[in-house]
Amino acid sequence: MAGRNRTPERVKLRIRKGDTVQVIAGKDKSKVGEVLSTDPRANRVVVKGINLRTRHVKPQQEGESGRIVSEEASLHASNVMLYSTARKVASRVEILVDEDGSKKRRLKKTGELLD
Repeated sequence: MAGRNRTPERVKLRIRKGDTVQVIAGKDKSKVGEVLSTDPRANRVVVKGINLRTRHVKPQQEGESGRIVSEEASLHASNVMLYSTARKVASRVEILVDEDGSKKRRLKKTGELLD
């Protein structure tokens, strides 16, 4: 367990950058998108087009006008599930270890190999 003034310990995520995921909880529930980035220390992921936040940006130079920027905020990794685009179904992930020690991820519902 991490102490008060220490950074949290790294969590092993089964979701990686580029994976297609479905949101299973929150205001964007049942939406599907691609993972843009992961943060294993905070156990969070950023998904394209999901959990959008609006920021008001002040003008930086003389004569420039301010603007409103919409950007994705992170989601907790427990609120997303890997999604099979072929079968259109979300599934949990299992890790398969070959005889040579290499690891592969597979969707439990469909049996589809991810890598």
